[in-house]
Amino acid sequence: QVQLVESGGGLIQPGGSLRLSCEAPGLIFGYYTIGWFRQAPGKEREGISCISTKDGVRYYAESVKDRFTVSRDNAKNTAYLEMNGLKPEDTALYYCAAYRGLMHRNAWRDQRLYRGWGQGTQVTVSS
Repeated sequence: QVQLVESGGGLIQPGGSLRLSCEAPGLIFGYYTIGWFRQAPGKEREGISCISTKDGVRYYAESVKDRFTVSRDNAKNTAYLEMNGLKPEDTALYYCAAYRGLMHRNAWRDQRLYRGWGQGTQVTVSS
């Protein structure tokens, strides 16, 4: 059974940086596309980034493009989300999840395709 574990969240001042990790112990990590999602208080969960398997193609939501960078280390069964220039509106519970195979550019935000959702890691951006 796929189960991912997020970590790296915390309280950070506006303009600061954090790196989130997404670990998948026991998973043949290289077979999976990894998606990053977040849910702010009172809002629906939204897709913010995705890194596809094999070809490593990356997708970003407009709200985080040019500030966030997604990467992966298949040898460590881990994906990362480097977040720079954090804003108060980035405050949310951040999740990662997995999709087996390549992800189409028009489908990466579809949460129904993913599995292995973890408990999330909280990111709070506040002065």
